[in-house]
Amino acid sequence: MYKFYFLIITLLCFSSCINEDSKSSFLLDSENEASISSLINDMTIEEKVGQTCQITLDAILKKDSSGVLIEPHQIDKAKLDKAILEYNIGSVLNVSNHTFSLETWHSIIDDIQTIALTTKHQIPIIYGVDAIHGATYIKNSTLFPQEIGLAATWDTSHARIMGAITAYETRASGVPWNFSPVLDMGRKPIWSRFFETLGEDVYLVKTMGKSIINGYQGNGMVDKYHVAACLKHYVGYSYPSSGRDRTPALIPERTMEEYHLPPFKAAIDAGALTVMINSGEVNGIPGHANKYLLTDILKEKWGFSGFTVSDWEDFINLHKVAQTDSTLKDAIATAINAGVDMSMVPNNPEYKNYCKLFIELVKEGKVSEVRLDDAVRRILRVKHQLGLLNEVRIPIDNDYSKFGSEEHRVASYNAASESITLLKNEKDLLPLSTNNSILLIGPTANSLNCLNGAWTHTWQGVDETYNNKYPTIKDVIEERFSSVNYFEGSKMIMKDGDEADIPSSDLQNAVQTAKYSDVAIICLGELPSTERPGDIYTLDLPKEQQLIVEELSKTGIAIILVLVEGRPKIIRDIEPLSDAIVQAYLPGDQGASAIVDILCGDINPSGKLPYTYPRHNGVIMHYDHKQSELINANTWKNDFYSPQWDFGFGLSYTKFEYSNMQINNKILSTEKTLLVSVDVTNTGKMKGKEVVQLYVRDHFASISPSLRKLKRFTKIELEPSEKRTVTFTIGIEDLKFYGKENKWIVEEGKFSLMINSLSKEFNFKR
Repeated sequence: MYKFYFLIITLLCFSSCINEDSKSSFLLDSENEASISSLINDMTIEEKVGQTCQITLDAILKKDSSGVLIEPHQIDKAKLDKAILEYNIGSVLNVSNHTFSLETWHSIIDDIQTIALTTKHQIPIIYGVDAIHGATYIKNSTLFPQEIGLAATWDTSHARIMGAITAYETRASGVPWNFSPVLDMGRKPIWSRFFETLGEDVYLVKTMGKSIINGYQGNGMVDKYHVAACLKHYVGYSYPSSGRDRTPALIPERTMEEYHLPPFKAAIDAGALTVMINSGEVNGIPGHANKYLLTDILKEKWGFSGFTVSDWEDFINLHKVAQTDSTLKDAIATAINAGVDMSMVPNNPEYKNYCKLFIELVKEGKVSEVRLDDAVRRILRVKHQLGLLNEVRIPIDNDYSKFGSEEHRVASYNAASESITLLKNEKDLLPLSTNNSILLIGPTANSLNCLNGAWTHTWQGVDETYNNKYPTIKDVIEERFSSVNYFEGSKMIMKDGDEADIPSSDLQNAVQTAKYSDVAIICLGELPSTERPGDIYTLDLPKEQQLIVEELSKTGIAIILVLVEGRPKIIRDIEPLSDAIVQAYLPGDQGASAIVDILCGDINPSGKLPYTYPRHNGVIMHYDHKQSELINANTWKNDFYSPQWDFGFGLSYTKFEYSNMQINNKILSTEKTLLVSVDVTNTGKMKGKEVVQLYVRDHFASISPSLRKLKRFTKIELEPSEKRTVTFTIGIEDLKFYGKENKWIVEEGKFSLMINSLSKEFNFKR
C-alpha cells in the first residue's frame, strides 16, 4: 500500500513539473517517468552506480592460460555473474576483436540478458555497438559508404535509408544502440577520423546528420527495427590543433557556437537519445570535465533528456592522460559532476574499481545522490524508449528476413554510385567503351578492405578474414572488359603499426605493357585506419604511388586516376598528368561495382565534394573563408585561395545550365521570408542528377563575415533538354551570426544569394 501511495505522489509531482515551459528533447510520458522515479527510489547506491557502468564484451569472455581470448568466443559464466549480480553493470559494448554471426550475437545477448533478468529489479542491459556504415560487426551485413562518402551524395534520402537499414540489421542481432552518427566537423583533413565525418560545412553536416538519426530511430518510441542513435563526439573532438587524434583543440567561443555546436543541436532537436563525449580537450578543459558544455548547454539550454556516455577509458584518462585530476577517484567525481552519465570503463578489473570508488564518492558526499539519480534516470529513460523495460526479446530470424538482402545491397550500391565524384574529365575520356584494352594498376585496385575503410568487421578494418564476398575493382574490371592487364605498381603494408608504401617490382612491366593498352586505370589511396593508429605526418600521397602515374605518363597512355581514400591526399604534381580523376572516397562493399559502372557510363556521376580538396599540404583553407584570407602578398591579388577543387564541386557526363534566378523581394525583414528560384536545364545528351546549391553572403558585419556560406541544397534528376525550376526559402535565421556580445544576431545591410554563377542582392531591414 505504501508503494502505491508513493507512486501516486510521484506521478502527481512529476506531472506538475511537465508543463508548456518544460524543455525536453524527446517526448516524456509522465506515467513512465513516475515509474522510473519509483524504481530509482527502490534501488541501492550500489545498484544505481552499476547502471552507470559500461564494460566491453572482452571483460566477460573466456581466456586461455595466457590471457588470450578463446576462439570461438564464449561467455565466461563466472565473470558475467560477477559483473551483473555483484557489480550491477548496466551496459555492454562492441565485439572483442572481430565480427560475429547473427547466431553468435543471439547467444551472447541471451546469456547476458538472462542473468540481468534474475536481479532484484530485472533491469536489462543496454548493449551498444559501432555500426557506423552499416552493421559492421555482423557477418553478411550490408555495408554502405563511410560518412564522408555519404555526405558526397548531397542527398538526405541516402542518409535516411542508410540509417534505417543499419538499424534494421543491427537490431536483428539483438543490439538496440548504435554509436553513430559522427557529427564532428571535417575541417582537419589530416585527422585520422576525417572519413567518419559528414564534411566541412555546418549546414551539410547537420542536414545529413538529422536524416541519419531519423533512419536510426524511426518515429517516436524505438521499435524492434530501429536503434538509439549516439551523437559523436560532443564536442570539438575533430579539430585538434596538431591534427592528431585525442590531442588538444583551441576553439574560441564564436567558432564553437557557429561551427561545432549546431550539428549537435539539430540532432538533439531531432530526438537523438544518447551522446558520446569528446575524448580530447578544448581550450585546456577535457571533454569529460566540461560542465559548461555537458550540463549548461546540452542538458539545460537544449533540454537533452537522454544520457551521455564517455568514450573508451576516458574517466581513467582524466587522471592518466589529461592529468587534470590527481587520483582516479577525483576523476570519477569530476566527470560525473560535469554531466557524464555513463562510463565506458570498459575493462576488467578496472570497472570494478570504478564502481567501488563511485560508491565511496556518493557516501562521502563528493557526488550527490541527486546527481547519481539524474544519471540513472536518464539511462533508464533510454532503456524505456528502446522497449527494454517492457520486454527483452531475442530476435526471430523471420522478423528480419531482409537482413543482408538484395534490396539492402541495392540501397548500398545506390548510395555509393551517387557519392563517387568526377573531378576531371579531359576531352571526355570518360565514359569508357568496354572495347578498350585496360592497364589496371595501383595498390587499391584489388582490395575490398581499402574500399570499406576502418570499422569494418574489425576495428582497424585491415583483416581480410571476415570480409563479405564482394568484388574488388580488379574483379569488376576483369568482368567488364575483355582485355585487362593488372599490376600492383606499389604496395601498402603495415609496418610498426602504420602504413608503409614500397615500390612493386612489376611497375616497369606495366610501363612496357602500356604500349599495348588504350587506357591506364590507376587506383591509389590509403590503407584503412582510425583513431590513434590512423595518425599521419603528411597529407602528401606517398611518392611510391605518385611514381606510378609519373612513369606511365611518359608512355603517352591515357590515364584515369581512381582515388580510394578517406581524406583528400595531395596530388598536385600528378593531377596534370592525369586525363580523368574519380574520387571514390570509401564506398563500401558495393564500391567496386559503382566505380566501374561510372567509368563505363552505366551511371552518370553526381557526387559533389563535401570538403575543399587542398592543393598544398601547408595552409588548409575552407570554402567559407574570409576576405583577409584571400590576399596574396606575392601578387597583391585576392588569389591565395587556390584549392585543387572547391567544396561542392563535381562533374557530370552531361551539362547543366542555370538561368533566370529570381527573388520575390529585395527586402527581407524579421517577419518575412525570401523565395529564391532558379531554372536548371540539362543541355547535354544524357540523363543526370545535379545538386543545386544556394549560398548566402553578408557583405558587411561587425564580426568579419565569410564570403559565402551554404544555406540550402537539393538534388534533382533531369532528362536531356528537361528544365526545372528549383525554389528555396530563406529567412532571418539563415543570416544570423554570433555577435560581439556573445549572442546570435543579424544586422541590417546588404546580402547576396548565390546559385552556381548567378547571384541576387537584397537588404535586411528590421
